[in-house]
Amino acid sequence: MSFVRRHLTTILTATLLLAAPALSRAETVRIGLPTKTYWPTTVAEAAEHQKLFEKEGITAELTIYRGGAECFEAMAAGAADVILDAPSLPSAGLKKGVMSKLVAGGAMGSFGWKLMVPAKSTLTVADLNGKKVAITSAGSGSDLLALWTIAEKKIDFTRVPVGGGGLVPNLLAGNVDAAVVYSPLSFQIEKSGEARTLIDYAKEVPPNLSAGWIVTDKMAREKPELVQKTLNALYGGLLYMRNNRDAAIKLIAELYDMPPDIAALEYENTILKLETDGGMTTASVDLSLEMAKMGGMKDLAPAADIISTQFKPVPTKP
Repeated sequence: MSFVRRHLTTILTATLLLAAPALSRAETVRIGLPTKTYWPTTVAEAAEHQKLFEKEGITAELTIYRGGAECFEAMAAGAADVILDAPSLPSAGLKKGVMSKLVAGGAMGSFGWKLMVPAKSTLTVADLNGKKVAITSAGSGSDLLALWTIAEKKIDFTRVPVGGGGLVPNLLAGNVDAAVVYSPLSFQIEKSGEARTLIDYAKEVPPNLSAGWIVTDKMAREKPELVQKTLNALYGGLLYMRNNRDAAIKLIAELYDMPPDIAALEYENTILKLETDGGMTTASVDLSLEMAKMGGMKDLAPAADIISTQFKPVPTKP
């Protein structure tokens, strides 16, 4: 018996020693997210909660930034590997030597994004001429929508960058006259009666690829397997949420400390409208870039130069 026990112990020890290097080889991917209460953060957290990164054999580090521009800058500086941002950022970055590509489409619209004023404000869209409007950061999705508003409504206002976490506090405190607010925050302050909507961008802006997952050319070239596994996990997180309504609403409510009914609005009006296969077309990105140009952005690289078809998400199953 002692011989058998020693033999089994030897086998077990050898197995653990062989497994240890494999575990230590698990690569880490640094995922950059534009702001906290925004759908890419929810999707990444869902993937993390369901251990989908782990199932792909990788470790994910999630970092939340103050806005899309800061998120892109982090990737350009080598502090993030995979980020979610508007197509205009890699397009503008390409002209400045930041070589990056959209590798998967995220959303074909600005779902839940609204131009809002305090409930007691009597301002209309036209009245914002010469006023102050809060955005997350220059070059971000909120900035693009603000610029679109200026061009489309033929008005002019000062865009005030306050970070994602500063939009609602500054709006309700009266530090700005209006704000471009993303969901579920927009749903929350509208339903509470604290603010009202002047423009629902999901309805007024023509459908275009408003956001996608982005990596540097170097990352795609040197670590394609890590990129693929990351996308698999992220889209697995999205698929899990879509297939598990109650669990998804509970996660949104817990992540952002908001009532279930607001979380349900986010689920129905945003999560269910996201791109499930990462698909994107040159035409949809061109529309996004045209919107950016209309808002005043210049020297943008064409859509064909910033789209990569190298990767196709294969959603990881829980």
